[in-house]
Amino acid sequence: MSQPDFQASVYVAGHRGLVGSAIVRALKARGYTNLLLRTRQELDLLRQDQVERFFAEHKPVYVYLAAARVGGIQANNTYRAEFIYQNLATALNIIEAARVNGTKKLLFLGSSCIYPRLCPQPMKEEHLLTSALEPTNEPYAIAKIAGVKLIENYNRQYGTGWLSAMPTNLYGPGDNYDLNSSHVLPALLRKFHEAKEAGNAPVQMWGTGSALREFLYVDDLADACCFLMEKVPAGAAPLDLYNVGSGLEVSIRDLALIIQRVTGHQGELRWDPSKPDGTPRKLLDTSLLGSLGWKMTTSLEEGIRRTYDYFLKVDRQRFLGKP
Repeated sequence: MSQPDFQASVYVAGHRGLVGSAIVRALKARGYTNLLLRTRQELDLLRQDQVERFFAEHKPVYVYLAAARVGGIQANNTYRAEFIYQNLATALNIIEAARVNGTKKLLFLGSSCIYPRLCPQPMKEEHLLTSALEPTNEPYAIAKIAGVKLIENYNRQYGTGWLSAMPTNLYGPGDNYDLNSSHVLPALLRKFHEAKEAGNAPVQMWGTGSALREFLYVDDLADACCFLMEKVPAGAAPLDLYNVGSGLEVSIRDLALIIQRVTGHQGELRWDPSKPDGTPRKLLDTSLLGSLGWKMTTSLEEGIRRTYDYFLKVDRQRFLGKP
C-alpha cells in the first residue's frame, strides 16, 4: 500500500468515546492535520440524511468507524432493541455514504463478543458464526457482525478495500466508571479508589477470581487501527477481519491485586464464591495481526497506572463529582 497522505481528510466517528478519542490522539501523533470531528449534536449518525449530507460535503478520504452504543451486561440485556437498532443504523449509514462518496479506506471497529458463547479458545477470526452467541449481548453482537459482513461484501462487490478490527476488553483514559454500565476493569478501579478514600474499607468481590480475561490499553488499540489503515491492504485476510488484543491472560484475582497496588488501597478483599465467575476464559487469537508486524507496547500494570492518573485528573470529576 502507498504511503498515507497526512493532509488527507480523516473522519473519526465517535471521537469522544474511549476508542475514538484514542484514535484521534494516535492520528495527531502521526502527523495527520485534517481531522473531521463532529459531536452527536452536530451530526446524528442515526439520521441517514444527515450522514449523506456530511459525506457529500466533506468526502473524507479515511474513515474510522468507532461510534457505537456500548455498555456492560446489564445495559446490553436491558436495552436490547436500542443496542441492535442504533449500532445497525450507524454502520449502515456510514458505510454506504462512504462508498457513494469514494472513501479510500474505512476501518470498522467491532467487539470480541461477535464470537460464539462457547467459542474455542483462543478465538480465531474463522470462528465467526460457527455457533450460538451469548444471549445477554446477542443484539449488540448481531449488529457488529452485520458491520463485519458489510465490509466483507462491499469489498467483494464494489472493491472498496476496507477492513474490520475486533478488539479485546479495552481500558484507558476516558473510560466509563458508572457502576451500572461499566466493564470490569474500570468498575474495579473505581471501587478500589472509593474504598481507599473511605479509610481502606474492604472491597467486595464476586466469585472466586479464577476467571481469565484479556485486556488491551486503548492507545495500543489505536496504534493497531492506524497500522491496519496505513499498512494492510484488503485481501490480506480471508474476511478482511483482524483480532486486536494483548495475547495475554490475567485472572480476575490478579487483576484486582494489580488495581489494589496501583490505587494504594490497603484494605481487605472479600471474595464471595456464591456469586458467578462468568465465562472461565475469553482470549483472542491475535496471530494474524501479529504476523503482519504489529504488537502491543503497554503492559497491563503500566496501562492501569496511566488510566488511574487520568481518572484522578479528569474522570473522577466527571463520574464522582469530586475535583
